[in-house]
Amino acid sequence: MPKTTTRLPAAIFVVLMLTAAAVLAQDRDRPDSATDVTKAEIDAVLAAPDGGVDRQVKVVDIGHGTVAVGILHRGPTPDDGTITGIVHHRVTEVYYVTSGGGTLTTGGSLVDPTPRAPDSPSVQVLVGPSDAGEGRGGRSRQVAAGDVIVIPAGVFHGWSAIEDHVTYLSVRPDPEGVLPAGYVNPAIQ
Repeated sequence: MPKTTTRLPAAIFVVLMLTAAAVLAQDRDRPDSATDVTKAEIDAVLAAPDGGVDRQVKVVDIGHGTVAVGILHRGPTPDDGTITGIVHHRVTEVYYVTSGGGTLTTGGSLVDPTPRAPDSPSVQVLVGPSDAGEGRGGRSRQVAAGDVIVIPAGVFHGWSAIEDHVTYLSVRPDPEGVLPAGYVNPAIQ
């Protein structure tokens, strides 16, 4: 019995030491400062020529994954009833509509999904592994400036009925760190 009693405190000590080491290692991975994404930076990225619809502004290392901030601008969509869109497999998006509006459809399913090429900028910098195509069976609603929409990873989303434009900020939580930590859009480097 005395040997068991002696070993128990030693075992508890080892477990406590290992737990403390793990906590300290996590603290070392934690960033020690904030990252600013200014209105001037967002405006510069949005105004950059040949930037496409989706423009990543910055991807920030948050210690256990990354968070990306992008700005997107879409012009009018065809009025043919088709809703094309995308599913990001590992990255969530939070939209904040800054101007304009249209119909956003989320949920449902993709018809004949087309995987985005693993080496494409869309996968490498913007949203990680994704499939694109026509969506069916989702929930459609009008969104306008001031609205916020949270789109979890794995949920189809696509736009239609954009009469003039929609511009929106996209915050992209990326707990798996598939997006490139430290990325800064060339327009603001």
